[in-house]
Amino acid sequence: MSKLWQARFFTTVNHLRDLPRTTVPEIAFAGRSNAGKSTAINILCNQKGLAFASKTPGRTQHINFFSIGGAHVAMHRKDETNVAEIRCLLADLPGYGYAEVSGDAKLHWQRLLGDYVQRREQLAALVLIMDARRPFTDLDIQMLEWFAPTGKPIHCILTKVDKLNRNESVNVLRQAQAKLDSYVDEEGEGFPFTVQLFSALKRIGIEEATAKIEELLGLNVDVAGLAAQDEDDAEQ
Repeated sequence: MSKLWQARFFTTVNHLRDLPRTTVPEIAFAGRSNAGKSTAINILCNQKGLAFASKTPGRTQHINFFSIGGAHVAMHRKDETNVAEIRCLLADLPGYGYAEVSGDAKLHWQRLLGDYVQRREQLAALVLIMDARRPFTDLDIQMLEWFAPTGKPIHCILTKVDKLNRNESVNVLRQAQAKLDSYVDEEGEGFPFTVQLFSALKRIGIEEATAKIEELLGLNVDVAGLAAQDEDDAEQ
């Protein structure tokens, strides 16, 4: 069973000063308001209502955090989360790209997103959700370029590939990889950017995305085994 299935709501914040005072790794999910971000999070966590998709896309201006570990599986359990046992956090960033949002709200939103992805030390990686039919919009590129200087991994998930035929899917994946490969650091080295195809409807790419996210968060490491090894090393 995927460890992402343990996800449950932890907290929501609207200002950087209110960010969780945890030190565990975090992975952030970002994307346009209509790219299928909430759907992707819900299907990866095997929970229909974990990430809330607003009826008015673009209205949510908070960062919602979900914890992995520290509680029983499933968000409907009422027992308290043991913060000391949380292994990592998933951060659902506000969707971007809708003109209906007011200017002041949009500025606050941009500052919150930019400051979080650039300055949050605990942030281990970014998952960038894009519609496979319209990848790399100006706002997607802005998010990519905000985060790239950190040198941390970005995993791009191209959603709704069920809307494309096989040739179109192959082409969009190749073009997306070429786009990511065009980003290099000052020494000409490529950034740790990866990309995959995904469809919630056809259940395409779920295992690939799960494995990548668990890898980026260190969830594929046997904590109990490491603890036992540490004890053995201490005794020797």
